[in-house]
Amino acid sequence: MHRPRAAEVQFAEELAVLRPDLVARYEAELPGARAAVLSRLWRGLTHEPLPWITAREGGREGLTLRLADGRRLHGPHPDPFATAAQVTAVRLDEVAHDDPARLMTCLAVPHGTDFAAELADSVASLALSRAGQPPRSQEWPEHDWEWEQRIVDGHPYHPNCRARPGFSVAEQLAYGPEHRPLVRLGSVPVPAGECLVTGAWPAELRDGERLLLPVHPWQAEHVLKRPLPEGVPAHPLMSLRTLALTGGGPHVKTALSARLTSSVRDISVYSIGMSAILSEFAETLTERMDGLLRFTRTLGAVTAGTPELAAVLRESPQVYGDRVLPVAALATTGLPASPSWLAEFTRLALTAGLRLLELGVALEAHGQNLLVVLSESGAPLGLVYRDLADIRVSPAGLARHGIPVPALSGRVVTDDVRALRRKLFGSLVAGALAATAGSAPALRGALETAVRDLPRTPDLAALLEQPLPTKALTLMRLSPGTAGDQWTELPNPLL
Repeated sequence: MHRPRAAEVQFAEELAVLRPDLVARYEAELPGARAAVLSRLWRGLTHEPLPWITAREGGREGLTLRLADGRRLHGPHPDPFATAAQVTAVRLDEVAHDDPARLMTCLAVPHGTDFAAELADSVASLALSRAGQPPRSQEWPEHDWEWEQRIVDGHPYHPNCRARPGFSVAEQLAYGPEHRPLVRLGSVPVPAGECLVTGAWPAELRDGERLLLPVHPWQAEHVLKRPLPEGVPAHPLMSLRTLALTGGGPHVKTALSARLTSSVRDISVYSIGMSAILSEFAETLTERMDGLLRFTRTLGAVTAGTPELAAVLRESPQVYGDRVLPVAALATTGLPASPSWLAEFTRLALTAGLRLLELGVALEAHGQNLLVVLSESGAPLGLVYRDLADIRVSPAGLARHGIPVPALSGRVVTDDVRALRRKLFGSLVAGALAATAGSAPALRGALETAVRDLPRTPDLAALLEQPLPTKALTLMRLSPGTAGDQWTELPNPLL
């Protein structure tokens, strides 16, 4: 057996023991899952600056990539903004490949073996996620977490869209939001004097002089390696490590030292230290947004001095209305995705994002962090943003507009205009808006309509006239020794 396919077989064997009723559905979903991951991989191969690809040659019959060793890789012309699977096979010289993991193995490029294993896991996990879906109710969900659990396929453009290395099938079923489990968070008591605390830590998570830090059960077993008594029940959200407590209340962001898509999901001591300052700063920004955008507040954050044992309590977006859902969940609403609706949503999102960028703040406004407030008829009324840990703030930009500069430090702070624009355009335009549109023609139409009435700022000019920046997701997975984000450029749909 070729090694990448072993992940699919392993999943099937585990599923046969745990959920034999899902085996046939899982196997039926595998071809579609391979195509979905292969389409994301082909997007990366055709648009990212991979050092072993020396040329890209387009023709009537598709696109050919010339490799440094003389081989040729051929496939269809990709739409870099498409969300539907477009690629069912590509040819490496004369051999057709429908399996992204097998293709990566055969390419034999540096760090490709590890990436191939991640791709294999992504395929198997995606097939499992799709197999477990019930018929979708047409009723409007009552709770915020119900929207998030409708998102099945994960990241719309990352080849590791569903990769969860280190998670067994049983753990995916027990913790993956798309499987709709109820997760019981444990807690670790830590002396308050040994903790860094920002914001207000609630009384119900205190035990005398000790703070009770919520811990994900996967983290307790695999990282902390200690059994914890089952605690409060919660519903996992689309990020898996953040959960909504049953009965309402705040969302709990837990440390989860597993690699999901690109990153290990710890909570850094730095982000805990900055959390209260960023939350207070965001409240001052709300006053300048004329109701277009609100921010969920960080209520409290604690670390025991290590990224593996930390937690954040964050306000639920549902405090801003019953019809608030992540942009990534828009495709699950059943609302007609008309060009006029898409243009209005795009105008709203660009207005808010560009206004903040002009002030000196760049949001990481992808489909998970950015939420939309809908009217009873489904019209976009406003936006909500959550998770401030990865925004960028320009002290010079704030000063130009008379905004007091908060006491921030580290990676959040930059006056680099290119970095600020990359952050916003890469997440909002090449991310949330592109995925909502689902194709280059739809995105182009929405942008053309939306930008007509926007103020002609230098940032808008850059958006209109330059290639569109986006994270080089495949390059990042093939460059394990390179820290931080790496970038590429996509064809600007407006050019």
